[in-house]
Amino acid sequence: MQRTRRTLLQAVLSVAVVLAWTGVPFHTTSAQAEGLANPGDLVNAILGGGTDEPQEFAAVLKPVKAGTWTQADALRVGEAYEQTRQWVNAIKLYEAAMEYAEKQKMPVDGGLEYALRRTRVQFGIDRRYADSSFENDMLAMGRAEALDLLEDVMTRVQLEYVDVVSSTKLVSHGTESLYMALGNDRFLSKHTSANGNQTAAAKRVRERLIRDFWNRPVRSRLEARMLVTEVCDIAQREMGLSSAPVVLEYLFGACNALDDYSNFLTPDRYNDLFGSIQGEFVGIGIEMEGEKGKGMHLVNVLLDSPAEDGGLRPGDYIVEIDGRDCRQLSTDEAAQLLRGVRGSRVHLRFESPEGKQAAATLTRRPVHVKSVTRALILDSENGIGYIRMTGFQNSTADEMDVALRDLEAQGMRSLIWDLRGNPGGLLDTAASVIDRFIDNGVLVSTEGRSADQDQTFRANNFNTRNLPLVLLVDENSASASEIVAGAINDHKRGQIVGRKTYGKWSVQSIVHLPGGTGLKLTTAKFYSPGHHNYAGKGLAPHIDVPLPENVHRTLFRGRTSDEISIDPDVARALEILDRRYTKN
Repeated sequence: MQRTRRTLLQAVLSVAVVLAWTGVPFHTTSAQAEGLANPGDLVNAILGGGTDEPQEFAAVLKPVKAGTWTQADALRVGEAYEQTRQWVNAIKLYEAAMEYAEKQKMPVDGGLEYALRRTRVQFGIDRRYADSSFENDMLAMGRAEALDLLEDVMTRVQLEYVDVVSSTKLVSHGTESLYMALGNDRFLSKHTSANGNQTAAAKRVRERLIRDFWNRPVRSRLEARMLVTEVCDIAQREMGLSSAPVVLEYLFGACNALDDYSNFLTPDRYNDLFGSIQGEFVGIGIEMEGEKGKGMHLVNVLLDSPAEDGGLRPGDYIVEIDGRDCRQLSTDEAAQLLRGVRGSRVHLRFESPEGKQAAATLTRRPVHVKSVTRALILDSENGIGYIRMTGFQNSTADEMDVALRDLEAQGMRSLIWDLRGNPGGLLDTAASVIDRFIDNGVLVSTEGRSADQDQTFRANNFNTRNLPLVLLVDENSASASEIVAGAINDHKRGQIVGRKTYGKWSVQSIVHLPGGTGLKLTTAKFYSPGHHNYAGKGLAPHIDVPLPENVHRTLFRGRTSDEISIDPDVARALEILDRRYTKN
């Protein structure tokens, strides 16, 4: 196996096409939302099968976050979401209930913890079976090939993962994943016929898994292979189920035993990840989130992309793809329809937030993802510059240098650096970029299980900018963005404005595996110059700017200095820098 020598710092956020179903469940007016805070009424509304606006789901979360619902209430409503296959809503609800309990130092209901794990597994199954590379390539593997791949993954995890994980734990999570898959409609519809005999057979296999394999001790990877082989034989005998789907549930299930940032990559997911790192992919150039009943909400339309050329703008909704209505599709399902080779075409119907519909035929082509998307002077009198950075990829340091030189030529004397919504990227790129602003000392360090994961990045004191600096961050500023925030905070290099960061302070390595697949594996934790790690907590800004309620997430896309300056976070940063010049 060849290991790809790149270390990745990226949260589970948008890249080129957001692959997360974030539809919300029922249609109400704002006034009705207040009444539906009653769990019983809400369950009835969810099971009624309607749709709603995204701000109404925020209203659903309010009583959970405020503690006016019990954990049992949250579980009841979450199970209604599960019944209607609205996995992400259920996950968010369970997480909010557990977060409130932990903040109040209350015991967390065991049923709630299991419901969260169960829902994440079911969501993962649905996502896999919406991935054409999984269905076309991975499910076609023979038993030996699939078992070899499982063994490769277990080997990498046990040698390189940041924490020690036993074979028993990896295999037990695989057994759990298969057990849940055998109750998942999408899995069963793919691999079995819809009749009573098959349903009874699936039930027998599930019972056998609990009786003979649940948490069964496994002392080695060889024993793991033997156990999975035994399960394959049982599934084949009882259900006529081929080996690949059984082994693959063990493979993906093993990754469920790891942290949220480690996962197995299908061929399509592997290619998407490297497109993000390299800053280029073939497509139409959008970031989207599915909203059930409304379509694919465009969080972002990349600059100079086919989508922008075709008239699509952030905030629009795609409602039809090549003649197929996509308002009831998940984001993964819509993403599959949008995939295609260079030069191929896709016909879209889309709708503006005001309800105006339009159509466009777009030609897929390579799209360069710029990480520095805005660089301009906001205040020419005081020389206040603004740079927005949306990722940390191969080209980011060069893009930053170009932006800085251009703004300096226009008279920049201070800078607002906007990392809001920036999910991260490459470790070495983050260190290289922050080196432009800190002249000495440690920038970031990493620590892992193996010696090659222990690194310290130091400032080079070359061409360092000493201009006054304000950094903008928010709850979606993660990983590499947090390296920047940590360095600025510990070196007292500038003011940090906005909201607490995401809280992902770990490093992932990307391992290439057979069949064009890969493994994204957490191999180290990173630390700020003062050796602080804010995993799960996030770094608080120096100046907190509250996020307005009922915000519909769309990438901020102001094109003029006036449009950007009225943003509350930017306005606060301008106030800080203006005050500095007034004092001087």
